[in-house]
Amino acid sequence: MTHTFDMVVLGGGIGGYTAAIRAAQLGKSVAIVEQDKLGGTCLHRGCIPSKALLRSAEVFALMKDSNRFGIGAEAVTLDFSKVASRKDAVVEQLYSGLQFLMKKNKITVFQGKGRLIGPSIFSPRSGTVSVDQGDDEILTLVPEKVIIATGSRPRSLPGLETDGVTILNSDEALRLEKLPASAVIIGGGVIGVEWASLLNDFGVQVTVVEFAPRLLPSEDEDVSRELERLLKKRGVNVRTGTKVLTESVRKHEGGVTLKVEHREEEAELSAEIALVCVGRQANVEGIGLENTDVKVDGGFIRVNESMQTAELHIYAVGDCIGGLQLAHAAAHEGLTAAEHAWGQQPHKVEPHQVPRCVYSRPETASIGWTEREAKERGREVKVSKLHFRALGKAIVLGETDGFVKVVADKETNDLLGVHMIGPHVTDYISEAALAQLLDATPWEIGQTIHPHPTLSELLGEAMLAVDGRSINM
Repeated sequence: MTHTFDMVVLGGGIGGYTAAIRAAQLGKSVAIVEQDKLGGTCLHRGCIPSKALLRSAEVFALMKDSNRFGIGAEAVTLDFSKVASRKDAVVEQLYSGLQFLMKKNKITVFQGKGRLIGPSIFSPRSGTVSVDQGDDEILTLVPEKVIIATGSRPRSLPGLETDGVTILNSDEALRLEKLPASAVIIGGGVIGVEWASLLNDFGVQVTVVEFAPRLLPSEDEDVSRELERLLKKRGVNVRTGTKVLTESVRKHEGGVTLKVEHREEEAELSAEIALVCVGRQANVEGIGLENTDVKVDGGFIRVNESMQTAELHIYAVGDCIGGLQLAHAAAHEGLTAAEHAWGQQPHKVEPHQVPRCVYSRPETASIGWTEREAKERGREVKVSKLHFRALGKAIVLGETDGFVKVVADKETNDLLGVHMIGPHVTDYISEAALAQLLDATPWEIGQTIHPHPTLSELLGEAMLAVDGRSINM
């Protein structure tokens, strides 16, 4: 059976469905091909379920510490089965909402495995999509434009192949039915840090092993140091600059044992589970790229600034093109692709203008260049760093760890970067993102009236502080 559409989107994750909705808003007929569930990794195996677990972990930690607020909550207990059920309910609610959006925007969703085919009787150019629905019937979708949004999957390490029981990746960890007593987390990036935080709050003995010299190696060094300090204060064993000797991995009845190496000294670690969090790799296999002129470079689909591949009627967005591999980045790329495909002029966003968030306890959030990156680009910088411990709202909340750091250009006063670690910082990094979009200076943000008492006051004060004009700190 053959169907014709203006646009077919291969993959129903956040990049894909955002592109589909925008194209439909522009009056185009649109189809999505998804082999699993709409929402992709973010909704079902990433952003949303992990944040639901993090919230439960945060509440549990707060209740155990409630005496300092004058509230007695003796013998606080954890029912992990209910935690998992709540996580699933959150995902299901959002999944239902997403299905409604497809109907509202008249987007046709085909369940099955999609594959691009080359020039054929259906079309003189590549880009027709064959859909295997698993019932011996192959559907053929003939579009004018195609968007590839096939996402990514957890990257594995040779010698640390996951089995879903003793050695797990982040997808498999979300399916845990009970908490382990101990865990070794390989990888101290965003995913590893979030899992370390939530497992620690749930009472699991956690060790984090990171090959780079610090946690969150792509973030500002001050943020990395503060996060490591605070995790260690909570009892997390953090081992940076440390290599896992994968040939030493041994599974046994009690869990897993492995050796690590730091400065040529070896140590042995044992835990009930090992959680491998070493990044993600693009899903570019088995989707028919060999039938097209689409180029793959370093495992990722190569695109231009408008998200076009080497075949200009075929676009690609999201994790399959590499870059920041963030849900909100994928959504913006989806908007860019859909708008460009139909003659619009989408706003171009540079990678450093995309906010980066980590939902650990405490949270981190940043945008722009780190202090080191700014200096490497030849900028003479002025920097401020103000701490939450002096802020009224933070003291009221009882969450005074962390700081806001602002990096600006001494000569031009351009805002180069904002880096935050502390309570709920992911909720107000958008003010800094808006400032960069509008090319606002620190002085202009500092002149903005921030309500009192709020956590966002610290951002305003830090903006004033780069010029020595902070009022309250």
